[in-house]
Amino acid sequence: MRLPTALLLLFFLLPCAALAQGDTRITFLGRQLEKGRDPRARSQAALVLGATEDPEAVTPLCGGLKDPSELVRTAVAKGLGALLEPKGLDCLQAVQGEADATVQAAVAESIKAIKTYQARRPRFYLSLDGLKDKTGSVPADLVKVTEARLRSKLVRRGAQLAPEKESKAAAKGTLKKLGVHGYRITAEIQKTDSGGLRLALLCMTYPEQSLMGQVEVNAAGAPPADLLKALIPRAIEEAAATFDWSSET
Repeated sequence: MRLPTALLLLFFLLPCAALAQGDTRITFLGRQLEKGRDPRARSQAALVLGATEDPEAVTPLCGGLKDPSELVRTAVAKGLGALLEPKGLDCLQAVQGEADATVQAAVAESIKAIKTYQARRPRFYLSLDGLKDKTGSVPADLVKVTEARLRSKLVRRGAQLAPEKESKAAAKGTLKKLGVHGYRITAEIQKTDSGGLRLALLCMTYPEQSLMGQVEVNAAGAPPADLLKALIPRAIEEAAATFDWSSET
């Protein structure tokens, strides 16, 4: 089979208010949830955190389960249910003995939602290598956060992530059971000639590891944290369309 030519997809993101907020949005909302005087404001912050689809929102939300207001704890439980992150499930299960009936119901509903999400049938099976910083200038903690976001977005796209160091035989067995295609993704953060950042996703078949191609998405005009956060969904959408991740065997 002839392999497709590597595909280069360029996106230049101009500075804008929404992009400039970047990671500071989670920090701001977390501060509102922790220190806001009005329970209604804290509740709203919890619900907005749950709608971010950002794994970084788990930490402030889990902390919010200790809020003295039943209204806030209910919103926090709902926020964790909307976020659908595995770590959020651990926090919710730890407070199943919540005394308030309304909060307890919200906790139970969110636990059910996350478990249902985790048990859904995947669209494709994916082995994801650790994110590599080829620029040498992106802080290690930002690389870690970016990789977590990349994993979360891929799972939301329909991926079931393969365990690390999975044997070829085990991978083939899982693929046969699931009835989907397998892929391996190597992701890199690179510099662009214009001084921006590039997120490159190299895609191979899995577990055979035959090269399929590469998608590169560029961005400039904002701090690295904002650029990387904006590039992740764009790169995944383009890769999914290019390599037909949703097709079944």
